[in-house]
Amino acid sequence: MRKQKLIPSALKHGLYSGIGLLPTEDPAEFEKFKQAVFDELAPIGQVEEGIVEHIACLLWRRQNLFTYCLANRARLLHSSIYAQLSPPWPMLEMPMLGPQPEPLSPEEEGARRKAADHQARTELGGAMDLVKIGEVATIEYLEKELAILERLNGMIARAFKSLLYVRGIKTLPAAATKTNKDE
Repeated sequence: MRKQKLIPSALKHGLYSGIGLLPTEDPAEFEKFKQAVFDELAPIGQVEEGIVEHIACLLWRRQNLFTYCLANRARLLHSSIYAQLSPPWPMLEMPMLGPQPEPLSPEEEGARRKAADHQARTELGGAMDLVKIGEVATIEYLEKELAILERLNGMIARAFKSLLYVRGIKTLPAAATKTNKDE
């Protein structure tokens, strides 16, 4: 039997990354916010647009940090719903604890799972999407993603500095030659 992916990669690494948009957030509102940032900062060229896009995402995440709190509460509620409707874990036979409950039949287990799914969808509403995407909607995931971005940004900044350094050196002989010819 083949293992199924729990989180589609588009959710985990694309639209619903920890930095960008999460399921309960309004995509139209995000685009409006991002456009306002672009209008204010007026980037010129692809590199500046990439930087401004990153700034917009970080500003959005800071403004909507409460989504992670909502996701955490949704996961806790979801877990408690399943804990109430699921049978207790079978324990090892211990005479001092008395008789153990009979294990559920597959039909009974399926009915309990279905009831738990229905209750979770009813109580969580749209926040159920935050439960489904798993670790993406956690502060820990956000911290890891920001750390990776910080490393990448540092590497990009160093590469730009190297580029500017080399460009500066290339202009020196040309400037020196022009100065010598002028004399």
